[in-house]
Amino acid sequence: MSKHGRILVAMSGGVDSSVASVMLHEQGYEVIGLTMKTWDYATSGSNSKETGCCSLDSINDARTLAVNYGFPHYILDIRDEFGDFVIDNFVDEYLAGRTPNPCVLCNTHIKWEALLKRANKLDCEFIATGHYANIRLQDNGRYVISKGKDENKDQSYVLWGVSQENLARTKFPLGSFTKAEIRQMALDMGQEELAKKSESYEICFVPDNDYRAFLKHKVPDLEERVAGGNFVDTKGMVIGQHKGYPFYTIGQRKGLGVAFGEPMFVTQILPESNTVVLGRADELERKEALVKNVNLIKYGNINEPLGDVVTKIRYKDAGTLSTIVQEGNNMKVAFEHNVSAIAPGQSAVFYEGNDLLGGGFLM
Repeated sequence: MSKHGRILVAMSGGVDSSVASVMLHEQGYEVIGLTMKTWDYATSGSNSKETGCCSLDSINDARTLAVNYGFPHYILDIRDEFGDFVIDNFVDEYLAGRTPNPCVLCNTHIKWEALLKRANKLDCEFIATGHYANIRLQDNGRYVISKGKDENKDQSYVLWGVSQENLARTKFPLGSFTKAEIRQMALDMGQEELAKKSESYEICFVPDNDYRAFLKHKVPDLEERVAGGNFVDTKGMVIGQHKGYPFYTIGQRKGLGVAFGEPMFVTQILPESNTVVLGRADELERKEALVKNVNLIKYGNINEPLGDVVTKIRYKDAGTLSTIVQEGNNMKVAFEHNVSAIAPGQSAVFYEGNDLLGGGFLM
């Protein structure tokens, strides 16, 4: 009988989840490793060499580590669920003129659900992942996610959608460590290759980071459908032609294909008329935002204005001091100073100190 019970660990084959699994094993948990295959290159239209979390090499690396440490390892094929939900949403959002956040959707609706479903079948009390974040139970009975020790690696931003029910059974073993410390642990384990594995900052199903090519592959007639739309300025004057509204994102300056004599940025995308609005840098700035599909973590509701909240509007955003107030399933955000390039479809995530208050999708 194990010291702490049975735990199912999501293993991608990378250094983070591998060290997390060994760490839990050495702490006395009965570890079961699980690698989820979420996609393959054949369906992405990529000609690149297959790399990353769903490659055969990564799956084999995860399995080899589990065998070496004497705990079971399984592979779970969730390509259908992942494709139907995450990839279809990714395409639909761009076609709606928004910028999607696939990692949030995957964590919220696919990975956690798939892990817990298999955990139940394997009689595991807990699940664990290699995310750099922390979790604790508050006096008010709610589970709270807080930032990981390593500010550069903190992944709390992509976890705002995980439910209280699912957080109750979740462990984040890496939250109190830096990436450098985790790499050193891999070296200390004798896993030199693992310790040197490079990190991927790409969307897993867009391995060459070219979302435009991915959209063209998924929607074969897309270029014909959207070609020849207008660039207009913020007054509505036509100032050029573009290649199709889905191929542009809010805040984009490079790759517009037209010279304007001064820096111009995408400030708005209007899919109904295949129009892309361009403006100067100051015309990208906003003082307020509305956020939909809000999931709260720290508190059950925020019906009164709450100040001194830091709101991040993208993953690598430093965050802006703001006041938030809940309006039904939406959250109204008033920023202390202007923020630039608010992109509908991206996540707005709210923090109180290091604690994750919750998040939602920018409207």
